[in-house]
Amino acid sequence: MGAHRPRRQAEGAFRLNASTAKEETTAARDEPREEFARRRLYGRSKGKALRRRQTELLDELLPRLLLDLASPGGAPEALFAAPVRDVWLEIGFGGGEHLIAAAAQHPDVGFIGCEPFVNGMARLLARIDAGGATNVRLHAGDATQVIDWLPEASLGRVFLFYPDPWPKRRHRKRRFVSHETLEKLARVMKSGAQLRFATDIDDYAGWTLARIRASTDFSWTAATADDWLLSWEGWTRTKYEAKAMAAGRKPVYLTFVRR
Repeated sequence: MGAHRPRRQAEGAFRLNASTAKEETTAARDEPREEFARRRLYGRSKGKALRRRQTELLDELLPRLLLDLASPGGAPEALFAAPVRDVWLEIGFGGGEHLIAAAAQHPDVGFIGCEPFVNGMARLLARIDAGGATNVRLHAGDATQVIDWLPEASLGRVFLFYPDPWPKRRHRKRRFVSHETLEKLARVMKSGAQLRFATDIDDYAGWTLARIRASTDFSWTAATADDWLLSWEGWTRTKYEAKAMAAGRKPVYLTFVRR
């Protein structure tokens, strides 16, 4: 669920007209709710061979930063050595470009990063090792495991950037955004907390908006087209986003608020 997997080529900018929105929203409301535990939300977990230093970081640094999901899920602020005013979650951080930059920009916030892809985890660990970030904790696996573990109303912000689009219709049930995940996120997000979503796949943008419209827990804050065409203040462009834009695919940036 990071910015490192192949994606379907999107033609032109994001388009979601009224007819498409209505069709997607109807489908979102009518789709069957499958047993969530059986859904695989990400593809392969490892790519090319790791460098020696990356392997060392996985063996030595990662264990010190991993969440212990076998322990009771108390206040997440207690996970960090220094006091933090809030805790934010990034789902599928890819190579960690955004996560490490956000952690540096907000040293008084605790960050939880989830990534099942070994190579992405190794890249983030190298960034942490080089910069000395102390406000980051990690989970090397499915983000829903962390979401289920966290207590209610414990997150002030959630990031979901360039998740796997699963473009084939038979695979779309594997998309991270679904009725189930929105309900799970709603449980752990504070009232007024933001869910920030970015994609360069117009079909996934429409899919996500349809499920937000069908949800009673979230609202979309956009008032004008610029609200979803412009990135957030302090945004750090990921390696994948740069490649997408170079290929002519235009990202959209959607902000949803927990009611």
